[in-house]
Amino acid sequence: MAPILSRARLLCRLPTSTLCQLRGASNATAPAPQTAIVMLNMGGPARLDDVHDFLLRLFSDTDIINLPVQSRLGPWIARRRTPAIQEKYAEIGGGSPILKWTNIQGEKMCEQLDQISPETAPHKHYVAFRYVSPLTEETVPEVVASGAKRVVLFSQYPQYSCATAGSSINALHQYCQQHPLPPDVRLSVIDRWSTHPGLVRTFAANIRAQLEQLPEDVRRQVVLLFSAHSLPLRAVARGDPYPAEVGATVQAVMAELGHSHPYRLVWQSKVGPLPWMEPATDAAIEAMAKRGHKHLMLVPISFVNEHIETLHELDIEYAKDLGEKTGASIYRVPAPNDHPEFIGALADLVRTHLAEGGGVRPQLLMTCPMCTNPACFPAKRWIGETVNRS
Repeated sequence: MAPILSRARLLCRLPTSTLCQLRGASNATAPAPQTAIVMLNMGGPARLDDVHDFLLRLFSDTDIINLPVQSRLGPWIARRRTPAIQEKYAEIGGGSPILKWTNIQGEKMCEQLDQISPETAPHKHYVAFRYVSPLTEETVPEVVASGAKRVVLFSQYPQYSCATAGSSINALHQYCQQHPLPPDVRLSVIDRWSTHPGLVRTFAANIRAQLEQLPEDVRRQVVLLFSAHSLPLRAVARGDPYPAEVGATVQAVMAELGHSHPYRLVWQSKVGPLPWMEPATDAAIEAMAKRGHKHLMLVPISFVNEHIETLHELDIEYAKDLGEKTGASIYRVPAPNDHPEFIGALADLVRTHLAEGGGVRPQLLMTCPMCTNPACFPAKRWIGETVNRS
């Protein structure tokens, strides 16, 4: 007999329509949440059939990729890239596990919150993805229907970028222009948490655990490569805070490790021909291997759960394929996933946020110095006004 699937794994394999029915049945019997925590992320296609629509939304989003004649070029790129991306998802099991992991993280976070913050309980998590179901426009009505009077928008990107958390907030603003939130809903935002001690300890613990699996003589030779999602240079030139915040996480983790190993920050997942941040992870691996560094350890420093950029790009394209090409031994540190320290960090972030009265920090309300996105300032003004009204 096949092993029984966990509830989270089973749910991530079900069609969206079935998921919605199950959510409705569950909500009918569960107590109404006092506090709803909306976990914001990019998302990933759970099935191969979802890949095209995911790419279409991605390449149509001017917050993340700005193309000439985007309304026509975006759909063309999505169609052209779909078969190749489907092949990659097939190699990691047929779909992204990001919804599974986000639900596991949300459920465990809320279990802890009910214990450590009973005055704001019961807590319930919701997922709002940008490019695949459950989308923002699907999740917000569900949150409103739950009756929750306190809603926390919780970015699952520890380091803020206009292309990630900023895009999620722009999408929420766009939806709420047509469907305003009820006036009695109290909204607040956790927009970044790049140096939270629990996040730092999680990465440090995962690095130590991976190092301990190696013989001592090998362990001493390891170079840590902190690999983060790259960003187009023109976004950096506009003043996007993401590179600095990623660097802050790396420095905090290395301090936690006592600067035990040499390290570098590298950048992955470039899309298109325009210049992006460098050094690229793959180029850095090849260059370092040529210089005699034959034991490299990849740390997915900007990712909080496993998905295609860890399971395929890091594990297959880099650790396996590049490892064979260069003769280097390339190890990979797991993403935080459901590490107890990480779940505790999520719960602590929300508990502290609620205990301080919620709200929104000034950094989120400021646009980049050279911002050119017409959607950005109105969304930030709206979020500030909405939070202050609450």
